[in-house]
Amino acid sequence: MRNLRQLAEEIVAREGGFVDDPDDPGGATNFGVTIHTLRRLGLDLTGDGQIGVDDVRALTREQAIDIFIEHYWRKPRIDELPEVLHASVFDMYVNAGANAVRVLQRLLVEMGYDIDVDGIIGPQTIRAAQAAALAAPEHIADAYGIARRDYYYAIADARPASRKYAQRRDGGKGGWIARAEEFISARYHLSLAEHRERTAAWG
Repeated sequence: MRNLRQLAEEIVAREGGFVDDPDDPGGATNFGVTIHTLRRLGLDLTGDGQIGVDDVRALTREQAIDIFIEHYWRKPRIDELPEVLHASVFDMYVNAGANAVRVLQRLLVEMGYDIDVDGIIGPQTIRAAQAAALAAPEHIADAYGIARRDYYYAIADARPASRKYAQRRDGGKGGWIARAEEFISARYHLSLAEHRERTAAWG
C-alpha cells in the first residue's frame, strides 16, 4: 500500500505544472493548487503583500504536496474513511473539493444508508462508508470511481466550456474521465465507442 506522501506525489504528477486556463473556474493553478487556495490559506509566496498569479507560479512541488496532505487529507478527515477509498477520494478532493465527499455520500444513500449529503466527513459518513466497505469490499472503490466519472460527465453536460476536460478534440476520453478511470477496475472502463455515445449530444 502506498503511503500518504506517495499518494500526494501522484496527485501532483497528475495535476502537472502551471496553467491559467480562462475556462477553468479554479483560475491560475500550479501542481493542482489554485490561486483561490493560496488566498484562502493566506500564502503570499512572493512576499509582495498580495496573492496573485505570481504566487501561483512561485509554488514548489513540495509546497503543493504539503498543502494537499494538510488541507485536502487531514482537515477533511479522509484518513477516517475505509482504506480502499483513500486514494480516489483524496485525488478527487484535490480536483473537486467537498464535491468529492458529496459524490461518496450520494453513493452511500443509493446503497441504503441514511446520511446527509453535505460534503462533510463526519461520524455518519464514516460509519456508512465503513459498513459499505465491509459489505462490498470488492466493489466500493469501483462504485465510487464510476460515480465520480458520472459527476464529471454531468458537469460537462451542463457547462459546455468544461467539455474539453471530459472529451479530447479527437472525441477520445478527456483528462477528467481518464483520471477517474485510474481508480476503476479495467472491466468497468468505458470503451471508446461507449464514451463517444455518452458525449454524442455535445456535438
